[in-house]
Amino acid sequence: MSGAPPTPSPSQAPVGVDPTRPSIARIYDGFLGGKDHYEVDRAVMRKISEAVPEAVDIAKGNRGFLNRACRFLAAQSKIEQYLDCGSGLPTAENTHQIVQRSNPDARVIYMDNDPVVLAHGRALLEENENVHMAEADIFNPPAVLQHEIVRKHLDFTEPMVLLHVGTLHHFEGDGGPAVMQEYIDALAPGSYVVFSHFYDPQVPELTALAKKIENILVHGPMGAGRFRTEDEILAMLPGLDIVKPNATTEPGLVVCDEWWPDGPRLTPISTAGHCIAGIVARKP
Repeated sequence: MSGAPPTPSPSQAPVGVDPTRPSIARIYDGFLGGKDHYEVDRAVMRKISEAVPEAVDIAKGNRGFLNRACRFLAAQSKIEQYLDCGSGLPTAENTHQIVQRSNPDARVIYMDNDPVVLAHGRALLEENENVHMAEADIFNPPAVLQHEIVRKHLDFTEPMVLLHVGTLHHFEGDGGPAVMQEYIDALAPGSYVVFSHFYDPQVPELTALAKKIENILVHGPMGAGRFRTEDEILAMLPGLDIVKPNATTEPGLVVCDEWWPDGPRLTPISTAGHCIAGIVARKP
């Protein structure tokens, strides 16, 4: 993919501090227990929770996957540079906090285009010289990959970790594979991609639940939020070697809560928890 950027998705327009428009970042933060949201965001959260009371488990499953994947790569890969696209509002256990616990010299660039996210992030990172916030539309790869902050602090001739966690389901249309292809092409061999996406497991009960949430997101003021199938998600990660997701499952897409869980489950994964899936994969 090159030349003109893809047709904009509704979620590409930054919401910022506009209290009349719901924000993906604020809604996600709200489901994780954060307080930085407006009534318009709470209205969307209520609609989702009324339709699917367990919907909070999607946000929690996604966040747990991010945390475990970062911990794994920081400890096992020894890679020292991370590009986190669509980082959202800072919450507990952000990417840089996890990876710098293993390697204090790890460099992390957070990329977002929401002014509220950028302001919160910059305040949080003021005293950390190895972590930076940058502003760009993550669905326009050249804007990210050629950003002056990215080019200054990341070396594309060396392996890095690219994170697109809970992002591409807010991209409307069929252009997701082309977006991710451009990112993957820019990575050096030995790099890793951490990726999660709203998931339609194509099981009647779960598909019905996924469609309930999708209908609220796509046909409401958000304008985006697609639950895609396994084949549709895997099409966004071409040519990568998928890391084994747990001790008993062969490499492939799995529900986020099943990606190297921290010990045996004492409670079953909720129905909604089966509708967010993740992958960690390596560029050969």
